[in-house]
Parts: sequence; C-alpha cells; structure tokens
Amino acid sequence: MSDNDGKKPLGVRGAGSRPGNVKQSFSHGRTKNVVVETKRKRVVVPKPAAGAGGAAGAGGASSGITSASKRPAGISDAELERRMKALAAARAREADDAAQREADEKAREEERMRRREEAEAKEREAREAEEKARAKAEEEEREKRAVEQAALKAAASAAEPDAVPAAAPSRAPVAKAVPVARKREEDDQQSRRGKARGSDDARRSGKLTLNQALSGGEGGRQKSMAAMKRKQERARQKAMGGMQEREKIVRDVQLPETIVVSELANRMAERVGDVVKALMQSGMMVTQNQSIDADTAELIIEEFGHRVVRVSDSDVEDVIDQIDDTPENLIPRSPVITIMGHVDHGKTSLLDAIRHAKVVAGEAGGITQHIGAYQVKTDSGALLTFLDTPGHAAFTSMRARGAQVTDIVVLVVAADDAVMPQTIEAINHAKAAKVPMIVAINKIDKYEANPDKVRTDLLQHEVIVEKMSGDVQDVEVSAVTGQGLDELLEAIALQAEILELKANPNRAAEGAVIEAQLDVGRGPVATVLIKKGTLRQGDIFVVGEQYGKVRALINDRGERIKEAGPSVPVEVLGLNGTPEAGDVLNVVETEAQAREIAEYRANASKEKRAAVGAGTTLEQLLAKAKEDENVKEMPIVVKADVQGSAEAIVQAMEKIGNDEVRVRVLHSGVGAITESDIGLAEASGAPVFGFNVRANAPARNSANQKGVEIRYYSVIYDLVDDVKAAASGLLGNEIREKFIGYAKIKEVFKVTGVGRVAGCLVTEGVARRSAGVRLLRDDVVVHEGTLKTLKRFKDEVNEVQSGQECGMAFENYDDIRPNDVIEIFEREEVVRTLA
Repeated sequence: MSDNDGKKPLGVRGAGSRPGNVKQSFSHGRTKNVVVETKRKRVVVPKPAAGAGGAAGAGGASSGITSASKRPAGISDAELERRMKALAAARAREADDAAQREADEKAREEERMRRREEAEAKEREAREAEEKARAKAEEEEREKRAVEQAALKAAASAAEPDAVPAAAPSRAPVAKAVPVARKREEDDQQSRRGKARGSDDARRSGKLTLNQALSGGEGGRQKSMAAMKRKQERARQKAMGGMQEREKIVRDVQLPETIVVSELANRMAERVGDVVKALMQSGMMVTQNQSIDADTAELIIEEFGHRVVRVSDSDVEDVIDQIDDTPENLIPRSPVITIMGHVDHGKTSLLDAIRHAKVVAGEAGGITQHIGAYQVKTDSGALLTFLDTPGHAAFTSMRARGAQVTDIVVLVVAADDAVMPQTIEAINHAKAAKVPMIVAINKIDKYEANPDKVRTDLLQHEVIVEKMSGDVQDVEVSAVTGQGLDELLEAIALQAEILELKANPNRAAEGAVIEAQLDVGRGPVATVLIKKGTLRQGDIFVVGEQYGKVRALINDRGERIKEAGPSVPVEVLGLNGTPEAGDVLNVVETEAQAREIAEYRANASKEKRAAVGAGTTLEQLLAKAKEDENVKEMPIVVKADVQGSAEAIVQAMEKIGNDEVRVRVLHSGVGAITESDIGLAEASGAPVFGFNVRANAPARNSANQKGVEIRYYSVIYDLVDDVKAAASGLLGNEIREKFIGYAKIKEVFKVTGVGRVAGCLVTEGVARRSAGVRLLRDDVVVHEGTLKTLKRFKDEVNEVQSGQECGMAFENYDDIRPNDVIEIFEREEVVRTLA
C-alpha cells in the first residue's frame, strides 16, 4: 500500500487538469479509492493494486479491474463501465477544445499579417506618389530657374558694355537660389515625414473620433493651392533679390463737410480696418458706419499720404456726367410732338385716330386729366413720339411741362369754337419754349365749322398761318372721318426734317419725368421721356429727390423692353419713392452716389420750404399772425392717382378763396387713401378728397369710426366746384341796408310815462316799427337805433305811409329837436359765394 500511495490512478490527471480535479482519496478495505470531479458529475475511480497500473495500458487496466478479484467492493460492472465512458468523453472534449483554440489563434495571426501587408502597401503607394510629386515640382523649379537664368543672360548680353558692371551684382542672388531651394526641399521632406508619422500614429490609434472629424480629420488642415502659389512666388522673389515694395499711389480725395468712414476708406483705396485703426489711435472710437467731420478726415487723409480736395455739399452732383456730344457721335432721332389746345377741342380723339386706338373712351367725363406718351409708326416707317396734354384750366403746369420737353407743338383748335382761353395759354407756352408750331383745325366735318374764323382769331395772338401768308403750317383735319390726317403727319415730318433732330445714344441716359404714380402692385412708377443716351435695365439713376435701379422698362403698348433710346417714352420701375413730374432723370455709376445726390436734394428742398414759410422780421411775424386770425381756413387732404393730377389740384385749390377765407391743402400725394391720411384729416378736422383713387379697407373703417368724410372724384370740374361751395359756407352772410323812407320832425312833445315824442311827417317811402332808424341833424348822423313807439293819433301802428303824420319815440334816446330828419331802413342778409 505504501508503494502505491504516491501514484495516480490509471487514466486520471492531477488536480490542475481540465477534465477533473482530485478532491480526496480514501481507503476501502485493501484498495485505495480516488474521487474525481469531472465537468458533468463526480466519479469515484478505484485505484488498482501495486504492480498492476504501472505496466498495463488503458485496455489492460480495463481488463484488470473488470475481473471480480480486482474490482472494488460495492461497484458493479455496469457502473464501472459507465464511469470509464464518461472519462473517455471528457478526454475527447478536451482534445477538441485544444484543436479549436489552435485553429482560432492561427486565423487571428493570418488576419494580422494581411492587415499589416495592406497598410504597408498603402504607405508604399503614398510614398511613391509623394516622390513623384516632389520630383515633378523639382523638375518645374529647375525649368523655371533655367528660364530665369536664360532671361538674365539675354538681358545682360543685350545691355551696353558700361551697364555690365552695374548688372553684375544682380546675378549673385541667383546663385543663392540653389541652396535655398535645396533647403526648402529638405523642409518639405521633413514635413512630409512628419505627416506620414502622424497619419501612421492616427491609423494605429484606433477609430476616428468626433473631435478628430470636426478638427479636419486625421491629416489636419492643409494649405490651399493659392496659398502654396503665393509661398512659391514669395520664395522666387526672395531668390531673385528680395521683395519689391509696391509704389504708393497718391490720390486726390474729395472731402465734403461730413463723410462716412467706409466711404473715406473707399475714396483713399485703403482698407477700412486701417482707417478705423488710425482713428482709434487718434482718440476717436468710431465704426465704419459712423460719420466724421472734415477736419478729422483731413488729418487721416494726410496721414495715409493722400491729397485733400475740399468740396461743398452741392458738389455731390458733379458725378452726373456733363458730356458735350460731338457731331460725329450724333445720329438722327424721332421727333417729340405735343398735342395742346383747349378742353374738348378733340386733342385725344385726333391722337386716337392717328394711333388707331380708343383712349378717349376710357377717360372720365370725356376729358384728359393726365399726360399720355405714345409712339406711332407712320406708313413711311418713321417713328413719332406724341405727348397728349390736358386742356382744362387747372392743368397749366402739365401743358408747360409738355411744351418744355417737346420738339414740335401741334395746336388743336376746334373749327366750330375758334380760339379759347386754353388755346391762348398753349400758344404762350409754345412761344416760351421756342418750339415750332403746327395748327390743326379739327372738327372740320361739322356743318357749323368755320376754319377761316380760326385763322383770323389766331392773328390776334401773332400766329400767322401759311394761308394768311405766314410761316406757321395749318392743316384742316377731322378725327371722326380721318380727313387731313395724312397731311398732318406729312407736315410733322417736314418740320422734323427742317429741325434735323439728332442725339447720342452711346452715353449715360438723361430724361424728363412726364408723369409719376404709385401703383399698388408695382410700386412707384415714372413715365420718362428719354432725351439723351440709352436707358437700360439695371442702370442706377437719380431723379429729383428719389433714386433707384431700373427693374423693368415698359413701353406705351405695355410690353417689357431691355433698353430705351432717345425720344422713347417708357415707364420706369424700381424707384424708392414717387418723383415730381418734371424732374430730370440722370444715370450714375454707383448706388451710393445716387443716394448721396438724392439726400442732398431732399435736404436742400426742405431748407428752402422752411425758409419760404418763415417770416424774416418780428413785424412780418406779427402781421402774418394777425392776418391768420382774420382769415378762415378750410383744410383738406388730397390723394390722386398720378403726380401731375395732384399738382394740378393743389394749384387749383390755392386759387380758391379771398381775403376772408382760403383753402389750405394739408397733404397731397399719389396712391390709395391710407389710415395715416385719415389720422391727419381727423386731427385737423379736414375732409379727404380722392381723385381717381379709393380708400383701402383699414382706412374706410378708421374713417367710419372717427367720422372723417371721404369724397371720391373722377372729373376735376366736380372737385373744384364742391370745394368752392364748401369754402363759400365759411363766408359770413353780407348784410345790406335798404332805405324805405324819411320823416321830418315838426314838433317835440313830452308824454308822461313815455318821454319825449317827436311829431313827424313821413316825407318819403314808409315808416315801419320793425325797421332801423337814424337821426340826422344837419345831415349828420347823431343817433342810430330802433323805435320805441310808432303811433298814429293815439293808436300804436306797424307802419305809416308817405304824407301822413305820426309820433315816434327812440329807444334810450331823448335828444330830439324840431327839423331833425329821421332816416328809416331795413337790413337784409345776402349769402355770398366764391367766384
């Protein structure tokens, strides 16, 4: 037993083996048993006797212990066999696990090798690409150096002999280019190696993190191609002999009274940051959008080395090109013809017959109240530009404006009506503008037409037609039948040919505003007649106190066009506000210039209005205040569809009134009636007059709440008549005296309870108790009052006829004497109206 105590049982491992661990051993009779704990269950294996386990193998051990003499007591053959099978299965599983671990380890090793080979291949490809790029860059650098050296040699050989020593030192820096380039290549190689190491470290570090992705990835931020080119250019210039400083350009800087910092930097061609820095160093903490005075700006300009040119505020308009066109730049243009004459003489109907249109059918009241601009192409192919002006008396300024922008005036006179006031006014406008005139005698188709009377009446105004041996062409026409239209167009073409009208289309555009309006869908719209140059879509312009950029051009037929040349009327869209009719449109280079000019004009206009409205002396202020106390005013607010109509209405309102009452226009404008107009009218107690416009919904609601009256008109006659009638209501009724009789005092009596009573004889007219009386003494009025009593005999009567005697007593007056005369009169009120 002692020899087998230190031996292990057959087929059983030690305590450190995987299939099972020996927990304890115990003796059972002569045989020592070993307890083995396997993965599945505890197994008790009998230990064979000494000399049996050492020499036998697995089969021998099995056969030995199966014998009855050697099997432990208490264990059957089936139990022993089951235990042996469990031990064999445990050993088989251990062998499988070991094989599986070995296969997995081999696969992992192969994967690591594959990945390492791929990384090395990529690194090798990147290295080869870098080598190729470096070789290419070196080749290009060598070619550049060769070209430069060849150029230097050629320049040196071409120079004179005495210039050779001077040029010799310039070759020394060239020799230094090679070590500089070599050093730069070494630096590039080091940087590339550093980047390769960095990329390798990044690759080996594991997954891409969010910080790495946001900071530019694994390789970091790289320089752009432009930065590399700038670096190479600096290196080349340094190799060629150092950096060449740019020559300072000294500029003449126009300096107004105040200037914005950014604009100052722009005029000096300096960076805004440098200008702001210079100002801060001078003790001024300003930004680029703030203004500085001229003295400070002058110091800054001199500090930057520029010259100062002081200008006044009015010099901002100098940017408008004042070009004197040379004869070789001028080409023929279409004539501009203005149709003028008295109201209802057929001006628009005549133009409709020429244009084959029906404009007059859409006019309110059958009268023209706007300036219309049209272009007509005749049968011969010539283009004619027509301006149709209103004939009403209120539109004097429109007619004057039409005469100023025209080349030829066609004076339309009705053959059945002869010369009228507005006809005379049109003649005066044409003479003042010094433009030729053609007389069109219209309505020649009527039975009562008398063209000779028209020609004779024109003689009174120094208009002598050709049929009266004069030089003014006259044509008899009819807008209804078309008679004489061809002769009229022929006369216009002849007059235009005599004038030899020319213009330069290849310059900045210049034009005149014929009409302006505020369109709901399109904004401010101006009808412009181009006089010089060509106006194109996208041009920046200034017109009066407004400016803008041409957003669209629309011709008289409603078609959009890209450009408009001389003598072409167009509607211009893109203004920032509604200009005044008659303003001049000029094209400028930049929007900043246009804004500056418009602001200067607006400020000048505001100062002018303030200067005109203010009294210059204390006496004038007191006189004006006293006059305003005695004069009653009727305030009104006027909104019209176009600027010309608003202007005409305001001028007509200024003419209404006298020394006692007048009409004051609080506000006039174009466009629909808005809430602000209602608020202004409510504050002043004024009505609102809309001419061819209407109030929007918020304005109507506000007017109903505030009790503001809104009146709409489409004919200027009705508006003027209603304002006159309303203003007439402010006039006090005139009190007139009507003498109804005279009485002479014969005797004076004293009556108790009544006082002194005059016994009178009615010498003329009648004496009434309700009438007023005056007491005349030697034809001098000594008292004026009323009668206290009128008696005939003892009875009170209402009146006494002439030739009868009566008794009269005055109210609160007793100083009556014989032979005094009593004048008897009645007062009546007469309602006055404005003419």
